[in-house]
Amino acid sequence: MVDLFVRILQSRRLVRAPIWLYRIRAGALLGSRMLMLEHIGRKSGARRQVVLEVIDHPEPDVYIVASGFGTRAQWFRNITADPNVRVQVGSRAPVAATARILDQQDADRALATYRARHPRAWAQLRGVLEQTLGEPITDTNTALPMVELRMHRS
Repeated sequence: MVDLFVRILQSRRLVRAPIWLYRIRAGALLGSRMLMLEHIGRKSGARRQVVLEVIDHPEPDVYIVASGFGTRAQWFRNITADPNVRVQVGSRAPVAATARILDQQDADRALATYRARHPRAWAQLRGVLEQTLGEPITDTNTALPMVELRMHRS
């Protein structure tokens, strides 16, 4: 089962399919645990989008997401180069936001919160993430990079 999920995550066509739901403002169909992140390509300067699972939502305008492919994920590399992003949640319009890579302590805390809130999802997801990262995910000093997305409200 883990191998199937890894193959799906490595299929560009399948991973990008949910983007179209957000583009037509139907992202709510994916539920409250997903969002679309719009970032700028560090080399091309082009707008890019990725749909990510929400790991935590600690404040009304703050979302935490994880980079399942670690620091080599293109979206992660792009937000490292330019943290000015836009976030679309549900069927709402995209909102400007700032991306911040969490330090180790905050990343460990966010992962612990996710494990406690979604134990069944974590049981299924952990093996997939360990395979995509190429290393075990531990309770402390996790290798899974976490990013805070803080939305700007006018």
